[in-house]
Amino acid sequence: MTETELAAALIQLGCPADKADVMARQLDRRARMDAERKSIPYETALQHLVGLMAQGWAAQGRQR
Repeated sequence: MTETELAAALIQLGCPADKADVMARQLDRRARMDAERKSIPYETALQHLVGLMAQGWAAQGRQR
């Protein structure tokens, strides 16, 4: 998944559009680090992080 594709997916999950590119880069970098550190596939690490982000946006939406 490219950073552009990741940014688009983040927007669909609730990420503010003006922050999606930066968040996509950060998530990509963090997923690569986690994958190496935990010896897991990159996709697994990325999926976990995106899931956490989606939960946070969902919770934030309920508080408003």
